[in-house]
This record gives sequence, structure tokens and C-alpha cells, in this order.
Amino acid sequence: MRIITGTARGMNLETLEGAEITRPTSSRVKEGMFSAIQFEIAGKRVLDLFAGSGQLALEALSRGAESAVIIDESEKAVEIIKNNAKKTNLMKQTRIARQDYSEYLKSAKGREKFGIVFLDPPYAKDMPGEILKKLSRADILAEDAIVVCESDKDNMKEDIYGLEFVKKYKYGTTYVVIFRKKEGERFED
Repeated sequence: MRIITGTARGMNLETLEGAEITRPTSSRVKEGMFSAIQFEIAGKRVLDLFAGSGQLALEALSRGAESAVIIDESEKAVEIIKNNAKKTNLMKQTRIARQDYSEYLKSAKGREKFGIVFLDPPYAKDMPGEILKKLSRADILAEDAIVVCESDKDNMKEDIYGLEFVKKYKYGTTYVVIFRKKEGERFED
């Protein structure tokens, strides 16, 4: 696993061992994902939930994102994310936390705004809809923010919780779905 392009181009990244712990985004999926959002990255604040190795946030930083908040609940993952951020010389642009995603969203509610959010939850948990709902409630999306979701299920095809469906991509058994915050909308139950 490596950084594809930008300031940290070609840097190999550490990853967690074992499929039961993590499922890193494949190079093919990551290349497609970043090709789809390449003109959205420069100067944006990034949030990477369920970060694993941190590769999505670090790729965005390498490509010109302003800063990144990288969240994972695994102690080992956070250690690896820190190592990868140091190795790529992107540590100064990151804030890394060991925290459950829902606790982070509660603590950040209305206080921070992100232009790009990466959601790559464990496939076994089958929870993108639940996460999108909590994300929208947290009021942390900047106007015109994009949300990039990775899943093994083809179950996100429409506008949801104040987010507009933009596009879906399929790479083997992996789906990448991009949403954009609807202009001027704030989701409330």
C-alpha cells in the first residue's frame, strides 16, 4: 500500500495485519476514488472515520488537502496511522484520535466543518446508513462537502439525510458511493 501521487508520492505505508482487524482499500479502488474527487481536494479539511492505516486521509493531504482529522477506535490502528503520518511528513497537518466514530461526531457537533469525509466502516457491520445519519446530525459538513463511502453492498442509491447522491462506482465486490451536502440543508429528525 502506497501514496499514489502528490507530495508523498510513492511512499509505502504500514497496514494492520489480518482481515478480521481491517480491510485496507485496494490500490485500484483508491485510484478510482481519488480520480473521481481529484478536483475537490485542494485546500479542504478532511475527516477520515474508520481510518485503519490512515491511507485515505494521507492520500488527500499528499494531493493538497489543508488538514485531516483521522479517527479509529483501534489502538494498533492509531499507532500505525501516526507512523504513516510521520513517514509521509504529513503529521503537522493531522489530528489523530483513538475514538469511536459516534463519540467523535458527538464531540465535534457544530464545532468543526469538513469539505471531504471518508467513510470506510467494517463491511461486517453493514452500517453506512446509520453513519450517514449521525454524520448529518453532527452538523460538521461544510457547504458543498462531499462524503465518500466504501461498502461491499449496493445499498446506497439515493439522497439520504440531507446528502445528495452524486455517483456510484463498482470495483469487483467493492462499491464507492459519493454524496454531496445539499446546499443550505441541515438534517434534523
